[in-house]
Order: sequence, then structure tokens, then C-alpha cells
Amino acid sequence: MDKTIALSKNLIVKALGKPQADFTKDDIIRYVTENDIEMINFMYPAGDGRLKTLNFVINNLEYLETILTLGERVDGSSLFPFISAGSSDLYVLPRFRTAFVDPFAEIPTLTMLCSFFDKDGKPLESSPEHTLDKACADFTRVTGYYFQAMGELEYYVIAPDDNAFPASDQRGYHESAPFAKFNDFRVECMQYIARTGGQIKYGHSEVGNFRLGDMIYEQNEIEFLPVDARRAADQLALAKWVIRNLGNQYGYDITFAPKITTGKAGSGLHIHMRIVDADGKNMMVDADRRLSDTARRAIAGLMDLAPALTAFGNTNPTSYFRLVPHQEAPTNVCWGDRNRSVLVRVPLGWTADGDMCAAVNPGSTSGDIDASQKQTVEIRSADGSADVYQLLAGLAVALRHGFEMKDALDVAAKTYVDINIHSAEAADKVAQLAQLPVDCADSAGRLEKMRAIFEEDGVFSPAMIDGIIARLRSFDPAESEAAKADPAKMHTLVTRHFHCG
Repeated sequence: MDKTIALSKNLIVKALGKPQADFTKDDIIRYVTENDIEMINFMYPAGDGRLKTLNFVINNLEYLETILTLGERVDGSSLFPFISAGSSDLYVLPRFRTAFVDPFAEIPTLTMLCSFFDKDGKPLESSPEHTLDKACADFTRVTGYYFQAMGELEYYVIAPDDNAFPASDQRGYHESAPFAKFNDFRVECMQYIARTGGQIKYGHSEVGNFRLGDMIYEQNEIEFLPVDARRAADQLALAKWVIRNLGNQYGYDITFAPKITTGKAGSGLHIHMRIVDADGKNMMVDADRRLSDTARRAIAGLMDLAPALTAFGNTNPTSYFRLVPHQEAPTNVCWGDRNRSVLVRVPLGWTADGDMCAAVNPGSTSGDIDASQKQTVEIRSADGSADVYQLLAGLAVALRHGFEMKDALDVAAKTYVDINIHSAEAADKVAQLAQLPVDCADSAGRLEKMRAIFEEDGVFSPAMIDGIIARLRSFDPAESEAAKADPAKMHTLVTRHFHCG
């Protein structure tokens, strides 16, 4: 048996002996009938970025085949603000490659993510998951390459404080138990996410930890491996669903909110990106293991569209309490190597000539592992308020745009920063850089100016762009500005958007 299949935590993969990507309708029917599955769940992303659920009791084989083949009808006007009640019927069709056994269901249940179709049986142009499909396809059409991504999912766990082994305030990075209280909870979340098919890189406690009243707030992170961007969005959406459900079982509150209170670390949703060819070779580095011109063109596209990308990745007023100067979250449109204060970071790559494995383990060697596959670039602006499908679609458009820019390499050179962006010697450089939006209204305006690029080739529908702009402009800039100087008003805003995304 293939090692990937043998080590998979997805029960259906192990039972069928084939990867999720190859699941068929017959596979699903076979697993349901052979494993006494009593229910099927359809889940799909709606306009608020959260997964919705439709339950089916499996009474007979004919009904099972019917729902797997034809899907079901849903009310689109209750799912998306841009769909009117007068023409609201949509179909949801399951994607068999997303199937997993629901780890929370007491009744044996198989769950699949779905795609939306309109009355004519065509993919809904303005649905989040189809927008990402179109963006990835367009990227490949223009470049001949494929877009892979992975997310760093940060969140806070909130529970009563037992006052035992208190962690150092804002010093929780990679902390171990007993100073980190929720390591076991995070590990259990990772196990459940893996059962859904999520490809996890690692998990750890993060910087943020503090006490507020009699409650402890502890920040954690789960990071994923690079996969096709469409799969990356699916696994991020499912991961948030898993973490919230498991937190609910334990009586913990969970938030992916970008900011909770002043002076404490906010939570981001950093996205790492990799461009590969048809054979899976990483195009982010050249033959000398240096950052390639391909990567620099992609970065130029991110630089050019960065202000508008906040409309997908920073979607409520509290997002902009995180994007403030002199923090690790970015405010300037620039990039650099290993620098956590820039917008796009080129993380440390495995480019050293020495064999580190042999150095620490005498007698061992690195073998034939291709270390160049590890190199990514990371955009650090987005947060947990993002609709992950829209965000990754926007990033795919930006990467494509970089390949279409005649001056891409010049733009990349002009926006490169190799010093501390907050230092006095960087002042002249900073003065030449574009800035990220300061609030939702500013973000909406940037998207309005750049919308033609996102709508090109029909990737983002005008209805979706209109809806995003309208939502961003529905927030009162004056309320956000007042909250910056008034902790009580900030608390009101944070509470309102506590369970965003």
C-alpha cells in the first residue's frame, strides 16, 4: 500500500485504499453500505465565510444515489446577500474528494463539502469556491504553472484561569505545558483535522497569552502543508469548524478575531504560496537555490494589488486594529527576507551548503530530499475574518497579475526592504512605499479602483465585488476611529466581531 494512504488519518482513505482526490460516487456508496453509515452531511461556505450544514438520513440505496448524483436545492438568498429572494434557488452538489467521517457525530455520519450551481445547472459564478476555481485555472492559463498555498491558522482559546503555572505575558511562543494550558487541546484538534483530510505541518502555542478578569486567553497556531490552493481553502474552512466544535465540547470559547484588546498580540492568517510546474517542481527558487525571477514577478503582483487584497483578507473593523505601525503585522507595502514586519516575507529556506542532519547526527546524511521544495513566500496581512476562498482567489489573481506586469522585476526591486522597517534609517525608504488601508472604508475604496483586475476573465463576478464593497462600507469609520482611543468602545467592537469568519 502507498505510504501516503497507509499513514492517512482519514478513515475512508484507509478503508478504500485510495487517496481522497480519487474518490468516486461508487466509492462513497460502497463505504456507506459497508460501514453502516446512517447519515450524510453536506457542508458549504456561505457569504459570512462559515460552513453551513444540510443533514440527510440514509433510508435506502436509491435515495443515497439520488442525493450524491443530483445534490439538493437550497435557498441562496439566505446564504448570500447578493442573491434576491425572487430567484434564490440554488443546487449544492457534493465533491466526493472531500469526504470524511464526521468526528463529532454520535450517529455514524459521512460529510462532504459542496459546490453551488445555478438554475441552469452551471457553477454559480459568484460563489466563493467557484471563484477560487476560476482564479486557479486562470493563473495556470496565463503562466503554465500551478498555485499552491498553505495557511497559518492562529486562534485564541479562552477558559477560566486556574492560576497554576502562569505563562509570561506575551511570551507564549512555542511554550510547553504546564505553562501552556491548551497544548493537549490543540493536539486533539490536529488529530480531528487530519481525519477530515487536512495536511498539517505542525502546531504550537503562539506569542499571545494574557489574563482578563478571571479568564485566561492563550493563543495557538496550526500550520498546514502546501497543497493545491483549492484544497488549502477547504482544509482551512474545515479546521476552523473542527476547532470551534471541539472547543464547544470542552466548554472553551474560541476566537479567530484579528484583535481582542490593546497591547496584546492579534491573530493573523498568514498565507504561504508556492508556484510549481506540471511535474510538481518548485519554481520559487532557481538552479542556484536563490529566489527566482518567477517568484519575484509573483511578489510584484502582490505588491501592486496589496491594498485591494485587504478587502478579502481583513473584512471587519477590528482587522485594522491589528494592522498598526511598529507591530509584526504589516502596514507598508514591501517585502524582504526573513523580516516579520514586511507585508510579504521570504522565509528562511533550506539553502545552506552544509548537511545539518549529519552535523547533529554523526553517521547520518540528508539523503535525496529536495530541500528546494520547502521555499515559499508568505503574505502576512490577512486575518481570521477572511473568507478563505475569496482570499486565496484574490492571491491567485495577484500572482497572475505579476506575470502580466511588464515592469514586474523593477517593482519587486523597488519594494524590497533589507533593514528593519521601523528603524530610523528606514524612514526614507518607508516614505516611498505604498501603505495598506487604515479601515474598512479605505479597503473598499482600494478594491473599487482595482476591481477590473479581479473581474478580468470573469474570475470575480461583479455581484461578488459589489457585495464585498457594500459590506465594507456598511461599517462606520468614525466608530472605529473612536475605538482606537477608548478601550470600552474597542471592547464593544471586538465583542460584535468576536466570532468572525
